[in-house]
Amino acid sequence: MVNPQINLLYQDKHFIALDKPAGFHVHPHDQLNFRVPRDKVCLYLARTMMNQHVYPVHRLDAGTNGVLLFALSPESATGLSQLFIKKEIKKTYHAVTRGFIHSEAQINLPLESDSSGKLVDAQTSYRRLGTVELPFAVGKRFSSSRYSLAEVFPHTGRWHQIRRHFNRISHPLLGDGEHGDTRHNQVFREKLGISGLCLRAQRIEFLHPWTDEIVSIESPACDRWKKIADLFNV
Repeated sequence: MVNPQINLLYQDKHFIALDKPAGFHVHPHDQLNFRVPRDKVCLYLARTMMNQHVYPVHRLDAGTNGVLLFALSPESATGLSQLFIKKEIKKTYHAVTRGFIHSEAQINLPLESDSSGKLVDAQTSYRRLGTVELPFAVGKRFSSSRYSLAEVFPHTGRWHQIRRHFNRISHPLLGDGEHGDTRHNQVFREKLGISGLCLRAQRIEFLHPWTDEIVSIESPACDRWKKIADLFNV
């Protein structure tokens, strides 16, 4: 069954990969007083699409778009979850940051747990794909604004890891309403017509647990990321 709200990127008898749109939740919100419409919950959409139960094996923030995996059986969910636990799934993201970042670097900064607040180990590496300087003053200090396009590789899976890590190195992601810069978000929204979180789960790669074949699943560019590609001329 084809669902007009969400695209199927990959399917076999063990799992599926969906192209999650920005603004959609992976599953219902944990807090009962925070209601999310069923047509904005990927778990329900995937169940309807496949006409069976499906099992989420990882998460994406509501504002993030891109590749999202669901297992088709409890056994498949266990197999895929083990790959995540063993860090045998390579996740590649694209992100737009404030300022000019290094050509490549690794961020090794502990982050607070989303449950206890305890500091936990977190590592993210990245490489710069492009930069742009725009003739828009943001504040009184600079007459122009600078931005970078980054390819990002999270090596751990902490809550809001990429968003918090780039915030901690003073290069917050554009469109991030929680960890970002409101003034620069406004520039992107009002001057460039690019609204929302500029973070995309671009690609997932791993060795298939049941076929021993390399699986590489990529998210096609949506309208927001086509505008971003034009902006950075990539």
